[in-house]
Amino acid sequence: MEKIMYKEITDPKRIVIKVGTTTLIYPNGNINLASIDELAFVLTDLQNRGKEVILVSSGAIGVGLNQLQLNQRPFSIPQQQAVAAVGQAELMDIYNQRFQVYSQQTAQILLTRDIIEFPESRNNVINTLEELLAMGIIPIINENDTVAVDELDHLTKFGDNDRLSTIVSELTRAELLIMLSDIDGFYSDNPLKNKQAKLHRRITKIDDELMKQAGASNNQFGTGGMSSKLKAAKRVLDVNGSMVLANGKRPKIIFDILKGAEVGTLFKGESF
Repeated sequence: MEKIMYKEITDPKRIVIKVGTTTLIYPNGNINLASIDELAFVLTDLQNRGKEVILVSSGAIGVGLNQLQLNQRPFSIPQQQAVAAVGQAELMDIYNQRFQVYSQQTAQILLTRDIIEFPESRNNVINTLEELLAMGIIPIINENDTVAVDELDHLTKFGDNDRLSTIVSELTRAELLIMLSDIDGFYSDNPLKNKQAKLHRRITKIDDELMKQAGASNNQFGTGGMSSKLKAAKRVLDVNGSMVLANGKRPKIIFDILKGAEVGTLFKGESF
């Protein structure tokens, strides 16, 4: 019999799901259509169950690299933004195609940090998201990489979509954030290099020792890494939220998470 561990997260009404580039792009740079189709199936099924689902999706630059047949991410900001512009259009086209197979309507929302920090535009974003959810539409959110910059006098970047997903969770008061990555959860060390690394099943507090266990991203198609995910988890814990970090190789793992199965790493405080 399957061990049930995470009973407190088995029935959330509103869920934010963040998928990283590694879920959407194969290591060779090609688009993982099977994974995207499975993701569309899972999220549509959750919607059909009466859940409210928001997708925060990376992948614009990864898909853009594929479309432009580039082997590596450009170094200059304008080149990266151009690649993102191409990739975002193609990514949404793919999402629309796959979700339409399951008769699920989606909507694209591109955000920048200054929009969230300005009260009036922040309220506009919240109102839009609430209306989309009320209409049974799944919002697909990404950072607007084509215009986002990070300068001393004009900060518009979130940094990465791990952080963006936590902000979206806060804006929408989501009960659960599911972060799908290329690893089974948060380990004490890099499991690819250290076979003795142990998977943390539950984390209630982010401290300096845990931050030391986080490493950098080794993926050329995306940004972030374990460090960014821990920072995101800390933000979730600071507002008494819940987050699960799990492997996005098979998006159907979301079903297992919502059944309370012992998969991934659960970030949740002691009091619930």
